[in-house]
Order: sequence, then structure tokens, then C-alpha cells
Amino acid sequence: MGFNKALAPFLGKPLIQRVIHRVHSLASEIVVVANDPLPYLELGYPIVADRISGVGALGGLYTALSYARYPYVIVIACDMPFVNSALLEEAWKRLIQGNWDAVLPQSAEGLEPFHAVYRRDTCLPAVERALNRGERRMISWLPEVRWQAIPWEEIKAVDPQGLAFLNVNTPEELSLAEHLARTVYSE
Repeated sequence: MGFNKALAPFLGKPLIQRVIHRVHSLASEIVVVANDPLPYLELGYPIVADRISGVGALGGLYTALSYARYPYVIVIACDMPFVNSALLEEAWKRLIQGNWDAVLPQSAEGLEPFHAVYRRDTCLPAVERALNRGERRMISWLPEVRWQAIPWEEIKAVDPQGLAFLNVNTPEELSLAEHLARTVYSE
């Protein structure tokens, strides 16, 4: 985007604030994981620098899981303005009831690891092993744990507009997302 998309203005506030606001009722602890924590200090949440730099998003997941104090961790990307709390709550319920280690929604594009719930004690060692093997893909470690996908057909029930996984990577996508927030969600 040419600038820090997490701090991009979205309906008058930084995009990351919108994302946090949409899920704050689900969490006992909110932590922001970032390559560079300095731009996020004013958010009022703990900011954690990547514990292993240069390994991409999987390193961010590792940092989130290793820093978390609670046994279940919701991981959300900062650029998803329509993150869906009902879907995350459903993922958490499935994780608990099915004794899964991870529950990830599966969109039309594939698994959505940045809109998912993880069991810290089992996922952290698997992610660490993947990083030690040189893996960088966000889902490379899943075969080592018990995980479940929430099928796209079931997601539609809690996300009828199909916007939960929309992320913004360009100014045009940001503008479109703001338009959708004003019209579809009347925000």
C-alpha cells in the first residue's frame, strides 16, 4: 500500500482499531504482534515485536502463541475490516467441544489462518518445529495437530455478505471496504 495498512484511516479511525473493536468482546487479552511495535504504542494494548524476525506471518503466529497467557488464542489479521465475531465464537465452540487444537474457516480461496482459533499448548510447539524446519507457510504445521476446517457453506450462515475474509492491500481495496462498511453494514 505504500504505508502501514494497519494504521490506514478507516471511517475516521485506524483500521486496526476497527478490527480490535469487532472482536474485543470475545477476548480476555488483546495483544498486537508487529515487526515494529513503535507505531502501535498509542493503541493502549500490549504490543509485542516478532520473536523471530524475517520469517513472515508464521513468525507472527509463533509470537502470538508464545506471548498469550490464555489457553485459547484467536488470531486475526489487522487488515480484515469485516472480521466476524460470530464466526470466531463458532470456531472457539468447535475447538472446545471437539477437543481440536485449531479451527480454521475455509473460504472459497482456502483456509483462513488469520481468522481462526488455536489451542496454545499444542499449536505453539508445532509452529516452532515448522519454523525450525524452515517452513514459512501459515498452514505448514497443521498436519502435526488435530484441526478442523469450518466449510464455506457453513460460514455463509454467519457471514451472509461473504465479507469476513476481505482484506485490504491497496488504496482501492481500502476505499471499497469503507464503501461496503457504510452501505452493507451501515457504519
